Amino acid sequence: MSPFCAAVDWGTSSFRLFLLDAVGDVLAERRSGEGMSAVREGEGGFAAVLERHLADIAAPADCPVVCCGMVGARQGWVEAPYVETPASVAGIAAAAMRVPQQGRPVFILPGVAQRPGVEGHGGFDVMRGEETQIAGLGAQRGRRLACLPGTHSKWIAVEGETITGFATFVTGDLYAAAAGHTILKHSIGETADAFDRESFAAAFRAAFERPGEATNLMFEIRARGLLDPGHSFEAGSTLSGLLVGLELAGVKSRFGDLGRPVLLAAGRLAAVYEAAFAEAGLPCDIADADAAVRRGLFAAAKEILR
Repeated sequence: MSPFCAAVDWGTSSFRLFLLDAVGDVLAERRSGEGMSAVREGEGGFAAVLERHLADIAAPADCPVVCCGMVGARQGWVEAPYVETPASVAGIAAAAMRVPQQGRPVFILPGVAQRPGVEGHGGFDVMRGEETQIAGLGAQRGRRLACLPGTHSKWIAVEGETITGFATFVTGDLYAAAAGHTILKHSIGETADAFDRESFAAAFRAAFERPGEATNLMFEIRARGLLDPGHSFEAGSTLSGLLVGLELAGVKSRFGDLGRPVLLAAGRLAAVYEAAFAEAGLPCDIADADAAVRRGLFAAAKEILR
């Protein structure tokens, strides 16, 4: 079957391209570490990276391309201004920016912005790329939350196919900063990438139930290692549990009833957040993040190219 479009998820540090047919099935794909931060203008810039990958999968010269992610940021290829919440799939697609002076049609989807007072969902916030994963989930019955963990974890409220509000928690950033640039680096060391569920769970419960004590609980990691060296615990998993517990306490404060959230994650992050949800007594559904962004890009492409 001939290609309908190329769908590109182009982030800060990664590039993923899917060649899709008219029903959204994958004909070919390419992945690389050529994210926004690795693109060099002197080497042809974004256009050269894209065309090289399209040539490698023999994409037709007139095959249209729809991109999402940081490629549309101010520092990216072409800035695609944010759309405001509430934001629908159709509204996001309608605001796509066409890249000028390209031999083929190339469109970049906007991110989503939130301002204070939007249905009580909080203050200023932005995202790029995550909204496309949400579009790939399809219509949600009633109000539902989606959790997209990472360096900047996103919690997104969805009604039907519309993003009504969201909140960003810098959990991954805080972990990296605390583990690498505070006194805790002496305690965590080589355990930073390990995952011990028992240590994680105990720390998660403490922070989730007593979020006001979170920074004190963080210092306890250092103190315990000095004063009770025989106690078995994984410092990295303990820090992770504290920060994810603090995140979920914040999510509960922001959104109230969390219902049955959708978790868009894979690998270690999926295991970490599944453990957190279990400790919080929170049932969840798991969705494949790759499949979601691909379906979201396809939905946007159908709106743009119809």
